[in-house]
Amino acid sequence: MTTTMITDHGLTMLLAWTSPSYPVGAFSYSHGLEAAVEAGQVTNRHTLIDYITAVMSRGGGWTDLVVFAHAHRTVNDPAAFDTISEYAAAFRASSETALESRQMGLSFLSVTRKAYPHPGLDAFAARNGNHPVAHPAIGALACGLHGIPLAPALTAWGHGTAANLVSAGVRLVPLGQTDGQIATAALAPVIALAAARAQDTDLEDLGTSAPLLELASLAHETQYSRLFRS
Repeated sequence: MTTTMITDHGLTMLLAWTSPSYPVGAFSYSHGLEAAVEAGQVTNRHTLIDYITAVMSRGGGWTDLVVFAHAHRTVNDPAAFDTISEYAAAFRASSETALESRQMGLSFLSVTRKAYPHPGLDAFAARNGNHPVAHPAIGALACGLHGIPLAPALTAWGHGTAANLVSAGVRLVPLGQTDGQIATAALAPVIALAAARAQDTDLEDLGTSAPLLELASLAHETQYSRLFRS
């Protein structure tokens, strides 16, 4: 086990950016979970953990972590970062999960430029124009520019994704708050493993292997009654 140092200020920013209270609209997305609950595929804490494990280990959460790692390493190379940003914005299998990443990405960029300003964020916004912005890419840019090391940033980002899905599951199944915390604790090693793997995965090798997640997301697009946007 290695120890990565992060400053108190860096930790404060990281906690803020991955908090449910950060105003990027994360609470309104379920990454297909709502459709899985509707179909009877997620009915309790155990099946919720299985669903989120799939997201984080071989679905959209996994690809986000790999993109985050590569984007973080290119914060001082605008051309390379922009290429990864465009790649990340296109790496979604359904219109709703694309909306999820892009809307949260634009919101993150807007809020962070005001609350945690940095010339590099302004420069990216000027270059980007109206192009889609993937949430993990812009999160990585903010972390890198503000000197937050990759390892803790990746772990925090993965935890934020998983925790948001646990919160959605608590509301949808529904589950009690204690079950939600048990699920969050059970997902900790899943997140740690995914974050470690992401640091060693090439973009050329990146892919997903979670067809049921993608089908759930596609089904959600035409679901009759919905609480969430994805």
